[in-house]
Amino acid sequence: MIEKLFRGSRLLVLIAVAATAISAVLLYFSSLSILAYVVLDVAQDIPRTTEIGKNLAVKLLKVLDLLLIAITFHVTSVSLYRLFITPLRVEESTFLNVLHIKSFHDLKITVMQVSIVILVILFLEQAVEVGATLESLYFGAAVAMVILASVFACRNMN
Repeated sequence: MIEKLFRGSRLLVLIAVAATAISAVLLYFSSLSILAYVVLDVAQDIPRTTEIGKNLAVKLLKVLDLLLIAITFHVTSVSLYRLFITPLRVEESTFLNVLHIKSFHDLKITVMQVSIVILVILFLEQAVEVGATLESLYFGAAVAMVILASVFACRNMN
């Protein structure tokens, strides 16, 4: 009886799958929209100074950051579906095999790795926007501590 209830409750994961899939789609469209506006801005006023070029680089880094977050939602959505809902074995899913996701643990590691890349991009944005200041040093130290903690957690998860 309880076993049947647990097997049926796995379909509740569909809520998480739908939420992450919708989030990914919204972020993809938002990224495209923002990129279109950046392209229009550059077409109307081609950067003439390094300062304007740096501002363009920061805008593009922010678009890249948003796309990485969208990809994370996409990977999470597909992985949750493949791991909990579909009757396919993980080995039969080319999507999960390419990403080396064979379990929920592997999904957590993948999300943590993408989060590290996002943090590095955030630091790069900060460095370009603010420059070599004490604030950038503190921000870099904070990012480094989070990355070190993430790497430590990844290596020690079992």
